[in-house]
Amino acid sequence: MTDPRIIHAYRHLYRQLLHAVKFSKPARFVARDQLRAAFRDKNAKFDPRNTTRTVRFLEAAARTRGLEHSILKNLLMVAYDRTYGSRTAYKQYDMTVAMLNKSLGLCLR
Repeated sequence: MTDPRIIHAYRHLYRQLLHAVKFSKPARFVARDQLRAAFRDKNAKFDPRNTTRTVRFLEAAARTRGLEHSILKNLLMVAYDRTYGSRTAYKQYDMTVAMLNKSLGLCLR
């Protein structure tokens, strides 16, 4: 059976994602699909500290339409375009998100 901490982390992240995107239709489905893919990844390591920081980031994105909200909105728009839109090169984008995660200690995709 799965560790209860992982289940709680998934639920907290999903709940905060829904609040951050204000339950808007395309964004909530893209966020759900990305969260599912992240938790189903066999090579992923569970880090409670990064999960807590990510939940706080999502809370800030839900609270005001500031920088966090803009970052989340752009991440979800790119993920939507990548999945349903045109196929373009995303190497630089992936490197930028990886550096953002590393510098802030987050778990964004």
